Amino acid sequence: MSSLHSISKFIPDKTLPGRPDKMRLNTRHQVLDTHMLPPFPKAMTSILLGMGCFWGVERKFWLLPEIYTTSVGYAGGATPNPTYEEVCSGFTGHTEVVCVVYDPNSISHDELLKIFWECHDPTQGMRQGNDRGSQYRSAIYCETEEQFAAASDSRNDYQARLTSLGFPTITTEILLNQTYYYAEEYHQQYLNKNPNGYCAMQGTGVTLHPGVNSL
Repeated sequence: MSSLHSISKFIPDKTLPGRPDKMRLNTRHQVLDTHMLPPFPKAMTSILLGMGCFWGVERKFWLLPEIYTTSVGYAGGATPNPTYEEVCSGFTGHTEVVCVVYDPNSISHDELLKIFWECHDPTQGMRQGNDRGSQYRSAIYCETEEQFAAASDSRNDYQARLTSLGFPTITTEILLNQTYYYAEEYHQQYLNKNPNGYCAMQGTGVTLHPGVNSL
């Protein structure tokens, strides 16, 4: 299934080749003390969310009590097992994402998507604030058709809200079944390791549903 608004621009003759070897990681989440790598408990599902720099985004989601685990990585591109430097070059096609693993019986797709839309600006194309480049584009990469439908519906609802307040068109990619590559160890739970580290996450100030408190 294609995206609603695909803004990835691959340059085939310059796409980096990558490598067959996966990133080597400590598999335990520093904060939640859960496994970051599958297999996950049977009830769990996962979703990949791109909201700009993944450091602050990961913290936003690991703070939710319903979340089983989180990790940061790269998705939506062509280069296998890319490094951070390669992703930042713009020649892999990937964006920075957070993998959120959760039980949909404990927290709904819609609740996660509300956080997604309200905590960044999904109208900025290949950037997020002062962070510029294809690796900062907004994205929702879904594992299931149910997630895809929820993401599509919430995108339409949020676009109506933004349009009514003078904001431009949402540029968020919404895709199914994108390959996820884990980022380097030092990126995982970065703001737990570096409490005063960089976090540029900032929303538009527009709520998805008027009169409903932001999450």
